[in-house]
Amino acid sequence: MNDIIFYAIVIAVKILVVLGVTLGLGAYLTWYERKFAGHLQVRRGPTVVGPFGLLQPLADGIKLMTKAPILPRGIDTTLYYLAIMMALIPAVMLFAVVPFGPSFKFMGHEIKPIVADLNIAILYVFAMGSMAAYGTLFAGWASNSKYAFIGSLRKAALIVSYEVVLGFAALSVILLAGSMNVFDIVNAQIRSGIWYIVYQPVSFILFLFCMLAESGRVPFDIQEAEAELVTGYNVEYGGMKFGIFPLAEWYLNTLGLCVIASVLYLGGWSGPHIFGSFSGYIWLLAKSFGLLFFVIWVHWTLPRYQAKDVVEFAWKYLLPISIVNLVFTAFLVYFKV
Repeated sequence: MNDIIFYAIVIAVKILVVLGVTLGLGAYLTWYERKFAGHLQVRRGPTVVGPFGLLQPLADGIKLMTKAPILPRGIDTTLYYLAIMMALIPAVMLFAVVPFGPSFKFMGHEIKPIVADLNIAILYVFAMGSMAAYGTLFAGWASNSKYAFIGSLRKAALIVSYEVVLGFAALSVILLAGSMNVFDIVNAQIRSGIWYIVYQPVSFILFLFCMLAESGRVPFDIQEAEAELVTGYNVEYGGMKFGIFPLAEWYLNTLGLCVIASVLYLGGWSGPHIFGSFSGYIWLLAKSFGLLFFVIWVHWTLPRYQAKDVVEFAWKYLLPISIVNLVFTAFLVYFKV
């Protein structure tokens, strides 16, 4: 009974820590991106609110929460509010299967720094990624706006196209590790001494393309397309209701996929123990933010593609390449080449 109480407390602490860290990081990624974009465009970015502009996310949150609530006429109220939750909850739940570091001993018990150590963790990631699209679809349908509806349909086409490629890309890694458990995948790379990006460079590049598409980032942000759709699916949302969508899609979802990519291809928390007991956590954070740096760099560098080009690129090029790569990997694994 004491063990049951102990593990219940541990799980509760894990959930609170993950919620605090992810939502905090999501808020401050807005500051990070604005600073990055500022330096890229030879300007300073946020500098006024707090030292180095560090309190800018807090000021933005207060501004959004104090805006007058305005509801458009003719909306489906239930779906209108449900869309906000459907966008935010899957993005947060994605972090439930993120292994933040190696297991450690505490009071004679082995503790894994992960909320849910699932044997089908990668399948869970795909499920959460697919569910996040419902927030966009509900928002577009419920808003009673042709701009929002077109944006939501574009997002649906994008998800259907790139989820398939993402699945085939991750399956190549699963075949090498022989498991969908994230701890098993990282430990397999540690035992071999070689990260899977060496064995699967094609799969890694495919995953990067899908990560950009899943997060709605340029050049795949066809569901927003300000010049055509006036921000698209969330055009009829205001205040904090509007702010939750980019928080969930642009930041939490992107950060979660960057961490998963680090686990699948970059050895997760593996690295030299130069930071003591915190080495694993720091290495995972460094790898994830390295990928996030790439995503934001692409966002502020490339132009937006047309909707038809984005979908055709997935079906005509990325999907055949992912299938060939998966078959080739299966051949190597089967014959133990």
